[in-house]
Amino acid sequence: MKPADIPIHPDATVAPAQGCAGCHDSEALPFSFEYAYQPIVDLDTRSIYAYEALVRGPNGESAASVLAQVTDENRYRFDQTCRVKAVAGAARLGMKEFLSINFLPNAVYRPEVCIRSTLEAARTHNFPTDKIIFEVTEGERVQDRPHLVNIFREYRRFGFQTAIDDFGAGYAGLNLLAEYQPDIIKIDMDLVRDVDRHAPRQAIVRAIASLCRELGIKVLAEGIETRAERDFLSSCGISLMQGYWFSKPVFQGLAEIPDSAWDV
Repeated sequence: MKPADIPIHPDATVAPAQGCAGCHDSEALPFSFEYAYQPIVDLDTRSIYAYEALVRGPNGESAASVLAQVTDENRYRFDQTCRVKAVAGAARLGMKEFLSINFLPNAVYRPEVCIRSTLEAARTHNFPTDKIIFEVTEGERVQDRPHLVNIFREYRRFGFQTAIDDFGAGYAGLNLLAEYQPDIIKIDMDLVRDVDRHAPRQAIVRAIASLCRELGIKVLAEGIETRAERDFLSSCGISLMQGYWFSKPVFQGLAEIPDSAWDV
């Protein structure tokens, strides 16, 4: 589970000014957490394209154990702390590739203000802002789609890349694409699972790949666990991939891809 998987109560509303104050003035988090980093590979170049930062407990405990402690009262502080810790950890590990960070759109009220902590962290740790990808899980219950589109546009204006995670699993994905075209779309792992022997999933994946080519969007397939899944996706023109076939997330570390993961 990722930070963006946290359900947002449909009745939760906070005025923009209050939300921004919450980011800066709320009490410190009553729990601690760290990050694991999972590589995203480019099959065409046989290289690591990016690492996704995945929240973990302070000793590597599951994401669920951390997210269970997130409440409406500390959600803003958690979202801000996630960004800073992900950037700091990537810099400490010497990451040269893109860094993908999940964010909570329902915890962002004025993106130009809420992004300041990320910019400051990037400056402090000398991590290039043009190497940061902000991704949102499509399945999160975002009540205000125009607000999400505004966040994405502001992040792009600041030089960040944007991505929609779990595409095909959430609400109104095509309607969202009609309003905003992110840099990357991540195909939901349920569509990837056994795609090499499941005709309906194959048709859907091919359609997504074709649509994204026309819109100028990169496609990333996640949850790849077998050679056959990898090869089918490659045949669709998808080269960005993520999953246990290449590497599991590494707690406070950066994985290397075994030669067998690239083999034909």
